[in-house]
Amino acid sequence: MTAQSFMDLALKQAEIAASGGEVPIGCVVVHDGAVIAQAGNRTLADRDPTAHAEMVALREAARKLGRERLTDCDLYVTLEPCTMCAGAISHARIRRLYYGALDPKGGAIDSGVRFFGSPTCHHVPDVYPAVGEEQAAALLRDFFKARR
Repeated sequence: MTAQSFMDLALKQAEIAASGGEVPIGCVVVHDGAVIAQAGNRTLADRDPTAHAEMVALREAARKLGRERLTDCDLYVTLEPCTMCAGAISHARIRRLYYGALDPKGGAIDSGVRFFGSPTCHHVPDVYPAVGEEQAAALLRDFFKARR
């Protein structure tokens, strides 16, 4: 599978999240070429402010592999991760991060605090922005437009 195919799976998770009233963000974690975890945002469903798609997927991947270090895993997410998720990605030692849409307000990779550039960041994955950017941005734009 290609980076775009994995991002398409993350976009599907974002659509599922949106159908439940959640902000449409989706994530998949890939190990040895196979998806081992996938999730959409669950903050409303779980009544948990930390239940971002990345956090839920990282927890599932760690459980499945039986370890907290995911050094041989890649993470695909439809929106630039926030500071909390960037920290979790770093602590999990994710090998590669692929994200879709840039998040100028809440992103922490290429926007905002640029977490991976901080001297206190212990691990920096290889970062590939703008994978599926148009689809991810359109999904978010349509979601918020419907609520205004």
